[in-house]
Amino acid sequence: MSIRNPKQALYEQFAIVAKALGHPLRLEMIEHLAQGARSVEALAAKLGQPVANISQHLQALRRAGIVSAERDGKFVHYSLADDSVLSAFASVRGVAERRLAEVDRIVRGYFDARDDMRPVTRGELQTLMRDGLVTLIDVRPADEFALGHVPGAINVPLGEIKAWSAGTDASKEVVAYCRGPWCVMSFEAVAALRSLGHPARRLEDGMPEWKAAGLPVEVADRE
Repeated sequence: MSIRNPKQALYEQFAIVAKALGHPLRLEMIEHLAQGARSVEALAAKLGQPVANISQHLQALRRAGIVSAERDGKFVHYSLADDSVLSAFASVRGVAERRLAEVDRIVRGYFDARDDMRPVTRGELQTLMRDGLVTLIDVRPADEFALGHVPGAINVPLGEIKAWSAGTDASKEVVAYCRGPWCVMSFEAVAALRSLGHPARRLEDGMPEWKAAGLPVEVADRE
């Protein structure tokens, strides 16, 4: 088969992927699928969207090779095609963080108001955990925690922070993480813990990035 302009043909294919990523709901779907495989129904419930709408967006992502699907009985479970999808998402996010003034305004107005301290790196966390210097909490919902979490983490969903903190040593630092570097739950958790008198910081990113870095992951036991 002869291709008159192979470079243009390649760029047209690259554009299919870029176009598929160019929707805020699809980016949020990628963040959720990075936690683990989901059915259309489960993903729709997580995002508060109609099943038909989520299904349509999933098909667009599947056509672009961004997600894969596997049938399990009556349900079809979707997952990210591979770790390159997470890398592409991170690249898009990085350009926006560096180049868009509106991103900086949102970060300063919302995120920095809740936590403007330097987050804990993955390497630092490993050292702190090894030496028993911090308590690590995963503030994602229980179902996401069960799919995979940092070894040694305690699952404390955001709504349970106050009750959990009441029985915890307030002198020991707490490190919180959730779905990714801009996951609202970790910022809210850190702000809540500090208001309750606990020293607290965030992990620099979330569970998907931890896993993609090849670091150990613990899965909840299934009875």
